Amino acid sequence: MWGWKNEVLFRDREDAGQKLGSFLRSKYKDLHPLIIGIPRGGVEVAYHVARQLQAELTLLVSKKLPLPSRKEYGIGAIAEEHSVYVAPEGKHLVSSDALLEIIEEQMDEVSRRVNKYRHGKPLPDISGRTVILVDDGIATGVTLVPALELCRKKGAAKVIIAAPVSGRTYNVNLTNADAIEVLEQPSPFYAVGQAYEVFGDFHDEAMMDLLDKAAEEWQQHKH
Repeated sequence: MWGWKNEVLFRDREDAGQKLGSFLRSKYKDLHPLIIGIPRGGVEVAYHVARQLQAELTLLVSKKLPLPSRKEYGIGAIAEEHSVYVAPEGKHLVSSDALLEIIEEQMDEVSRRVNKYRHGKPLPDISGRTVILVDDGIATGVTLVPALELCRKKGAAKVIIAAPVSGRTYNVNLTNADAIEVLEQPSPFYAVGQAYEVFGDFHDEAMMDLLDKAAEEWQQHKH
């Protein structure tokens, strides 16, 4: 990376969401999609996508399964309703007992977040709908895999993965989506945050305010 100047592509997640929404509008607006953000940063991007598409917004909680010795390294991911994905290499890095322990621990955290973020309410009915899963960027894409599988299991007609930025390669299971819509694939790519001028933490309170606002706007749109 030495000597390489980072090219900022988006001012912040709001800017990225507006650009992504504008890009998706002509293809998907008439399908009346359900927009699903992956907390936390993905929800901010998804909010602006939903506004552009005049679509319903919700979130789906998915968390990385961390390797105990290297917490930042994900060996898979878990989403709501016990939708679990373990990467092939993950099975060689930990014992099956340790893996079960990691899954249990993360499932507790997923449940806690569902209770907090959606007040324990189930996901909206996905059956027969076009779903657009939105994140603020795709590095490995591992947290999107169980989310994608859950949408399939719940009978989505189509599942689209959308993000403002990604690398040129990501988890092969993402190709099970009906389409992957990405605005920018910078090279070299080393982290999602490189594409953003401002890429700070997006806190629970701000995210929940946005969800309330989206629900209000959706009700107004329906009437």
